[in-house]
Amino acid sequence: MSEKKHRVSRRQFLTYTLTGVGGFMAAGMLAPMVRMALDPALEAGADSDFVSIGLSEDELSEEPQRVDFTVELDDGWYQSEQTQSAWVFRNGDEVMALSPICTHLGCTVNWGTNEDNPEEFFCPCHFGRFERDGTNIPGTPPTRPLDVYEVEVRDGMIYLGQINQRD
Repeated sequence: MSEKKHRVSRRQFLTYTLTGVGGFMAAGMLAPMVRMALDPALEAGADSDFVSIGLSEDELSEEPQRVDFTVELDDGWYQSEQTQSAWVFRNGDEVMALSPICTHLGCTVNWGTNEDNPEEFFCPCHFGRFERDGTNIPGTPPTRPLDVYEVEVRDGMIYLGQINQRD
């Protein structure tokens, strides 16, 4: 059998070279864009960060107490601290932490400030009321319960995670 020598012409060589270099440059330009698009999806499945609220499990009672705590936020290159609040109490054997933000219009709810209903959360903006466990009372403006924090107890100290919306 005879083997033909396969010679590459100058035109084919330049075509192959320019295609390779162009592909390499396109991949270099597209890689950061693909990474930026996929980054939120990769982080969404990550565990949420829990923050200590400086309160031990022994300091809790069945009476809700308001606790202010600081969360560090990373926004691109900017890092800041934000103060948040929660109503923390013991609900049977579990520790419960409720958001103090009314689900009606975003006012701040307080525990036991309504003279007619002292054992409820009360929103003074539109007279919204919530049960002790955060469920909204029918016939009042809020249409859903107070949001609840993820709670974790480590070494007797209470840590709060992200806020979850309840229906």
